[in-house]
Amino acid sequence: MTRTDLSRGVHTTPRRKVLISGAGVAGPALAFWLNRYGFAVTVVEKAGTPRDGGYPIDVRGTALEVVRRMGILPRLQDAHIDLRRLTFLDGDGSEVASVNPHAVTGGVAGQDLEVRRGDLTGALYAAVRDDVEFLFNDSIETLDQSGHGVDVTFRGGSRRTFDMVVGADGLHSRTRELLFGPEERFHRYLGYCFAVFTMRNTLGLSHETMMWNTPGRAAALYAVGDNDEVHAFLNFAHPEPPFDAFRNPEAQRDLVAAVFADAGWEVPGMIAAMRDADDLFFDGVSQIRMPRWSSGRVALVGDAAYAPSFLTGQGSSLALVGAYMLAASLADRDHASGFAAYEHNTREFVTVNQEQVGEGGATLFPTTARALEQRNDMLRKLSTMPSAEGRPAHSALTLPEFLPMT
Repeated sequence: MTRTDLSRGVHTTPRRKVLISGAGVAGPALAFWLNRYGFAVTVVEKAGTPRDGGYPIDVRGTALEVVRRMGILPRLQDAHIDLRRLTFLDGDGSEVASVNPHAVTGGVAGQDLEVRRGDLTGALYAAVRDDVEFLFNDSIETLDQSGHGVDVTFRGGSRRTFDMVVGADGLHSRTRELLFGPEERFHRYLGYCFAVFTMRNTLGLSHETMMWNTPGRAAALYAVGDNDEVHAFLNFAHPEPPFDAFRNPEAQRDLVAAVFADAGWEVPGMIAAMRDADDLFFDGVSQIRMPRWSSGRVALVGDAAYAPSFLTGQGSSLALVGAYMLAASLADRDHASGFAAYEHNTREFVTVNQEQVGEGGATLFPTTARALEQRNDMLRKLSTMPSAEGRPAHSALTLPEFLPMT
């Protein structure tokens, strides 16, 4: 456990105590801003340490202003991957088109950032670790709002009371389940599953992605630099969520191997590497859609409340913006009016970004031969066009100004 309690000013009233579940992106970002507004913040995380590594993620649009205001933009700029080429391959491994990545993602060259997920979470943790309490190797077991606060029982056995609790614990949020019920009520499956892992860079790729497609299947190798390893990505259409496989790593490997059994290009080597990978991550491509993001003194932020899916490329950006907006909404309000303001001022931005599943990323994974050929025609045209100006959805929210404590 890391604990430091440094006040940023003299407070005449007791500091409101907030527990945040999850030390990924949304959790530390929210902790940073709540601490600046004078709250006493505790973050509980089931992992033993902040998680490093991980696949590359994007920070775009309004989220860039959030990290600038946090003072971590220079660190993230130093960690920027600078992907320079995205090459699409046909089923036989022949090249379809080679394009500027921003032409597909809707990003803005020279402004938007792409970093390893661990570089972002590491920067967020470093920005807040000396000012808030972190409880690692623990998680929330029960929540009880029957009193004047939230009585929390932790899995490790301890009990504490907080003025508010915020679930920032991801797509499969335990906090959301305790508060609103089973995930199935809010889980919008988008018809795909994916597996990501690292493997040897046998093709000598550098700052580029190569993506192979047949109808309903995609395999990609993603080189973030001149490294000996690449991120491998296998995506496939699946009509129903394979719930049994979600909890069984061997079943995940068997399912992916079966789907790609007759695939060409480098896919057989990817499947072999997946069998031995110790960092395999498998999940369904899904969104979380909720009619409300809070109940009583407990609220949700980031993927726990409004996961947009990787097809939008906006998961981390929504988490950063949502955390900023939630903290700003609570700064001078009680929990009820603060949570209401957070939802009122943020939901339109969330919705317009969740709707991006119909653009960009979603069109990269056609499920029929005709749709694949249409996509390939589009890519050939893109390869002769200048890069995109950026999608309006990415910057569709103006942040309120931060109000410093006096």
